[in-house]
Amino acid sequence: GNIFLMKYAVENLPTKDPIVEIGSFCGLSTNVISYFVRNFKKENDIFCSDKWVFQGAENGGYLGSSNISHSKYRIYVKETFARNINFFSDKKPYPIELFSDDFFKKWLNKSKVVDIFKRNIQLGGNISFCYIDGNHTYEFAKRDFENVNKHLVSGGFILFDDSVDSDPFGLTKLMKEIEKNPDYKLVMKNPNCLFQRL
Repeated sequence: GNIFLMKYAVENLPTKDPIVEIGSFCGLSTNVISYFVRNFKKENDIFCSDKWVFQGAENGGYLGSSNISHSKYRIYVKETFARNINFFSDKKPYPIELFSDDFFKKWLNKSKVVDIFKRNIQLGGNISFCYIDGNHTYEFAKRDFENVNKHLVSGGFILFDDSVDSDPFGLTKLMKEIEKNPDYKLVMKNPNCLFQRL
């Protein structure tokens, strides 16, 4: 479902402004977006925001009942992301190692940063499409939406992962709120929600 929604958003991008992905994990969705950017001959740069710190890591320890530490898992996932991007993406994104709140602060301030591939890049400006797949609690997802909303161009898109009606996280409540927002229209559910700014 997300692949179809990403394809629709990229094919119908209203401007050449950047695409932003919140939460990248091992790079699957990043590579899908990158593929459609190339396939539709778009010129939009792609920025990713991920700290590669996962639920349960705040207490250290191990993943569930495994003998894999959170610190080793973080290194593995980040290295896997970089390997996947280097191998599959012709249009290499700019992955910024920050939590989304910090990423958007730097975006708002038009800060110069260094991505995980050691490239210097300046953040800031308008956004044409954002894929939100970070912290799925209501509080965090709403902040991500509000931060994107400050920069999203007219006709731009926001896709929320895990936003299906039966979602166990906090996104169902947020989706209902955005559906009532007069600045946005729900383009489609497949089964996740793709919104467009009016």
